[in-house]
Amino acid sequence: MPATAPTWDPAQYLRHAGPRARPFADLLARVPGLPGDPPRIADLGCGPGNATALLADRWPTARVTGYDTSPEMLERARTHAGPTPGGGRLGFARADVRTWTPDAPLDLIVSNATLQWVPGHTGLFPAWIDALAPGGTLAFQVPGNFDAPSHRLMRELASSYPRLGGVLRHEDAVRTPEEYLTLLTGLGCATDAWETTYVHLLPGEDPVLDWVRGTGLRPALDALADAPEERDAFLTAYRTALRAAYPAGPHGTPFPFRRVFAVARKEAGR
Repeated sequence: MPATAPTWDPAQYLRHAGPRARPFADLLARVPGLPGDPPRIADLGCGPGNATALLADRWPTARVTGYDTSPEMLERARTHAGPTPGGGRLGFARADVRTWTPDAPLDLIVSNATLQWVPGHTGLFPAWIDALAPGGTLAFQVPGNFDAPSHRLMRELASSYPRLGGVLRHEDAVRTPEEYLTLLTGLGCATDAWETTYVHLLPGEDPVLDWVRGTGLRPALDALADAPEERDAFLTAYRTALRAAYPAGPHGTPFPFRRVFAVARKEAGR
C-alpha cells in the first residue's frame, strides 16, 4: 500500500462488482481441499466483502475473517458478517496487510487484487507460509495490466502535475507468473501460477474511466482533492485519452484486463 492508503468508495468499486469478482471465483476454483475441519481462512484486503462471501459458499463450515484498512470498505463488508448456512462464520476486522500476523495456524490465506498496493509484497510470503497449517494454501490474484493504456496514460498525464509525483504505481507493481512460481516453490510449496486476460464488455459512457475511479485512480483523486481545477483538467485529459485507447463498439466498450494468479500449497510435512 502507499504510505498513505487511498480513500475508498465502496459504491464506486461495486459498480463493476461482477467482472471484479470473476477472477476471485476463478482463483478459488484452483484451490485444493483444506486440511482443517472446520477450516480457518483469512482474506487479506477484503474490500466491501462481496468476494469474501464466496469463501463461505465454497467452504460452508469455515471460519472466515476478512481484513482491510479502509473504514468505508469494512462498514460495507460487515453487512455480510454473521453465521453462514453451513455452520461457519463470516467476520471482518481492521488490519494492515504489511503488518498482519494470524493468532493461530490457518488453512487458507487468500488475497484478491490487493498485493499490487504493497511494495515488496513478496517479502511477506515466508511469514504467511509459516502461518499455514501443514497442507494449507496461499492463493492470490493481482492485476497485471500496469503497462496497459488505462494505467500508462494515467502515469503519462500525471507527470505534468507536481501533486501527483510518486503517487501512482508503476509497471513493476507485481511480478510475473514465473517469478511467483519460483519464489513460492522455493518456500516449499507446490505452486500453480498463471495469467489470464479477460476482455470485459463495459456498458455506459466512459466506462473505463468509471472502472479506474474505483481502483487505480484513487490515489490521484485523493492527491487532487483540494485542487478541483487541476483535478477536473486532469480528468478531462484522461477521459479524452481513454476514449481514443478504448473506443466504444456497438455493444459496449471492450476492456482487456490481464491478471496474474498463484496458488501455493504448503507441503504437509512442513
